[in-house]
Amino acid sequence: MRPLDGLKVVEIQGLGPTPFAAMWLADMGADVVRIQRPNLKPLIPQTADVLNRGRGYVELDLKDNADLKHAHDLITRADMLIEGMRPGVMERLGLGPKDFPENPALIYGRMTGWGQTGPLAQSAGHDINYIAITGALHAIGGAHPVPPLNLLGDFGGGGMYLVAGMLAALHAAKTTGKGQVVDAAITDGTAHLMAMIYSLYGSGIWADEREANLLDGGAPFYAVYECACGGHMSVGALEAKFYAELLERIGLADAGLPEQHDVPAWPILREKFSTKFKEKTRDEWAEILEGTDACCAPVLSLAEAPNHPHNAARDSFTKLNGVTQPSPAPQLSEHTEDAQAGCDQIPQNLHGILNRWAR
Repeated sequence: MRPLDGLKVVEIQGLGPTPFAAMWLADMGADVVRIQRPNLKPLIPQTADVLNRGRGYVELDLKDNADLKHAHDLITRADMLIEGMRPGVMERLGLGPKDFPENPALIYGRMTGWGQTGPLAQSAGHDINYIAITGALHAIGGAHPVPPLNLLGDFGGGGMYLVAGMLAALHAAKTTGKGQVVDAAITDGTAHLMAMIYSLYGSGIWADEREANLLDGGAPFYAVYECACGGHMSVGALEAKFYAELLERIGLADAGLPEQHDVPAWPILREKFSTKFKEKTRDEWAEILEGTDACCAPVLSLAEAPNHPHNAARDSFTKLNGVTQPSPAPQLSEHTEDAQAGCDQIPQNLHGILNRWAR
């Protein structure tokens, strides 16, 4: 048994945050069926695409009346729908939130960059654009803003907020019997993730510029340093006792350094740390610092990370269809969530799914 066993979800095929949300629900046991257009030629083979795991798919042409009816029938039987079309597209297809009166408890999850309303709602965009208007992109980087992959927008501010909103709506429906629309905008989610930074900024503790603060690379004791081998170590010794242990373990405790929070002297500290870390390789520093309260860890590559002893001990990564990938998360005490392969063949019988989902 898994926590979402019995939950029926229809996913309208999309990119990025929508398949990520569907993958998470499937990881937790939901019965998810993806509707995708016929003869799709994906960039990544379907069996190798981690975001497709845990669920099968049916090919339906939503411009064909018969296929459109099949889609309608599936959604009528579902507990949840996930879609990432531009606002208005699902309504024009006859698959909008108001088109399922026979399924009043349906949770209708809508994933977009700009949201269903607002002056930019109909504009094209990508992760980098969405996080740009929230202040988040401005705060990340050095001389220029640096995109944090598409983790912050698509997956953090997008897919995970879609999941959270849909589960909240599902809980409410248990009491009211009424579903609702979840308008998950990446701009909204990313802004929400910035809550602590805006709190610090509003309190006068955070400067509105890059590399000038405790958590943005400005502080020399919360930064990344190159080692003798060209690899890097991460340092996050914020608290005084952890900072003291860092200095002791790297051999700078008696070096007469400026005080930790003497901001004008931070360049001196940074130079001392830079010189010190170049005295040893990354793995040598890891041997000295990992597992201590110095708050340091080696910066691992994608190839190295799955083999780290801590990740291995927690089964943080798994292999499925020959592809190494992150395991389902988070871990729950009463359930064990093993990653499940998705169906690499079209389900043999659409009516089999309809019968399985019969209300």
